[in-house]
Amino acid sequence: MKLTLKFNLVLILVFAVGLGVTGGLSWNILQENARKEVIERAGLMMEAALAVRSYTVSEIRPLLALQMTKEFLPQSVPAYAATQSFSKLREKHPEYTYKEATLNPSNPRNRAVDWENDIVQEFRNNPEHQEIIGVRDTPTGQSLYLARPMQIKHPGCLSCHSTIEAAPKTLLKKYGTANGFGWKMNEIVGARIVSVPMTVPLQKAQDAFRTFMGSLIGVFIAIIVILNLMLRAIVIAPVTKMSRIADEVSKGNMEAPEFSERGKDEISVLAASFNRMRRSLEKAMKLLED
Repeated sequence: MKLTLKFNLVLILVFAVGLGVTGGLSWNILQENARKEVIERAGLMMEAALAVRSYTVSEIRPLLALQMTKEFLPQSVPAYAATQSFSKLREKHPEYTYKEATLNPSNPRNRAVDWENDIVQEFRNNPEHQEIIGVRDTPTGQSLYLARPMQIKHPGCLSCHSTIEAAPKTLLKKYGTANGFGWKMNEIVGARIVSVPMTVPLQKAQDAFRTFMGSLIGVFIAIIVILNLMLRAIVIAPVTKMSRIADEVSKGNMEAPEFSERGKDEISVLAASFNRMRRSLEKAMKLLED
């Protein structure tokens, strides 16, 4: 097996190991960064929903107090305001969702479905949990959800949801008496859930991974080519020439030219040693002839 082949096999082995380790680490880092990006986006959407709720309570509800005595206006309800604002967002980005999933809501559209019900029950069983983050499969791909509990902490919420008798008649007229009652103070009645698609961030991570690995492979190929050229010029060519001269001398051809001694590297030291050995051999041959 030639020296060049051995050298390249070692390089390829080292590269394969390095590529595997680097690829694994970079893939994990890119995937984690994509997940963090989605979580940050979901957190921002959650804070935006909470801001809409707060704005509705402090500025919209007081303006509608008089009209509420005649007709129930859902625009005065923080949950309705937050949901409606995100409905506008979903006109352009239908894959993003926000829902105040409730076990027993007045408005049927807020009723928790199966997977949302599991999240609400998790909060009810573990009240110390203030946030749940998870991933689920959807028809459009993986979606990350961020959920926070809906807990009754303000007595004002019970004015509409404690008993049928205490609820405003305008509310009963709009939503009926079948649902949305029996809530209690400090009870977790639902969960605010933001869902953000992971398809785009994951695709970006995969594209970045492919670009990085392609660049790494390109750099390695360039390094192999450069090292092979250097190996051929610095080691293979001089050793091949020295081998040819040694072969000529071994056959008795003392007219073969000496190998040039240039520099102070190992090849030059070997050339100098070879030339001294050749001269010694020539002197020994002359003594024998005499």
